[in-house]
Amino acid sequence: MDRALWISWYDLADSTRDAYISWLQERYIPQRLAQPGFLWAAHFKSEVSPRMSGVPAGAPGRLRHTDDRSVPTGNAYILILGADTPHAFAHPTPGKLHAELPPEDRKMLALRIGERVNLMIDEDRIGGPDAGRRKADEALSPCIQFGSFNAGSADEEEILAWYAQWRLPSLNKLPGCVGIRKLVSVAGWAKHGVLYEFVSLDARNKHFPDHENANPEMEAWTDRFVRKLVHAPGSPNLAQRIGSAVAK
Repeated sequence: MDRALWISWYDLADSTRDAYISWLQERYIPQRLAQPGFLWAAHFKSEVSPRMSGVPAGAPGRLRHTDDRSVPTGNAYILILGADTPHAFAHPTPGKLHAELPPEDRKMLALRIGERVNLMIDEDRIGGPDAGRRKADEALSPCIQFGSFNAGSADEEEILAWYAQWRLPSLNKLPGCVGIRKLVSVAGWAKHGVLYEFVSLDARNKHFPDHENANPEMEAWTDRFVRKLVHAPGSPNLAQRIGSAVAK
């Protein structure tokens, strides 16, 4: 079971994008999937501006984003590697692995701009009404929404309760939803993550906004709750899959 995720958010320059993506799909991903415990890889292109930083912490608005300048701001592309356990990412760790790659591979990795990395593990997950549309030879779904954040002024127990009592159960009924995973961090800036999977971008855009207003009582809780969180730059990212591979 793919309980662990290695997530990298980054930007790419237009002039090097095609060469990088070819290298990623033809060399980097196959090498990672040959490592013990690695199960799949999926690469996504965000539907938001690459440098969208959102609303700084403390500013008006429903979603707040960190104003900590030490947090990298890349988010135009998202690479997600799935494994059975986070310890699959420890032999060696991502930083050590990348440092020991051949020079030509390190040169391609250096094309990632503003890269931010999290290693996360499932807190819980639930399938949506379209969970049956998963394909065994594809990694994740064609469209995802990925939020990454710290608690900010929210109580950690409220975060636990909101996802357990409202968000996960409600997505179980949302048309077009394949599944949702609540994640917690093993390493990286964001302590919390949430990964939504949808059959398509159109399905997400059609049904997700209506879901937000389906239960007035819970929406009032949501409005109070999400204002307390502090998101990573660009979070939540809405993205479409541009490549995937599954370990053989």
